[in-house]
Amino acid sequence: MDIVFIRELQIETVIGIYDWERKIRQTVSLDIEMARDIRKAAQSDDIEDTLSYKDVAKRLIEFVEGSDFELVEALAEEICRILREEFGTPWVRLVLNKPGAVRGARSVGVIIERGEKPA
Repeated sequence: MDIVFIRELQIETVIGIYDWERKIRQTVSLDIEMARDIRKAAQSDDIEDTLSYKDVAKRLIEFVEGSDFELVEALAEEICRILREEFGTPWVRLVLNKPGAVRGARSVGVIIERGEKPA
């Protein structure tokens, strides 16, 4: 199995359960791993034969910037749904960080995997 990845994709959004959080935009940071067989792209050297991380990033930026979730868990689930359904990734691993959410911690968040990890 091959993996296409994006590290530290930072996006501003409305996220949180507290009233003050509902009035501001906060940064979330995404680390994404997506299963994809890249052999065809490696042989053809053609972007059409692979998963374009630029297209993935553009779609997620658009989605997350326009979203309004209370919980990082709900946001993470929707991101994985988009990646699996719209980009045809059979397996995705997402680390969603919410920097500064807890005093004394650099970041907090969730790590989720969805789908079956191909061999």
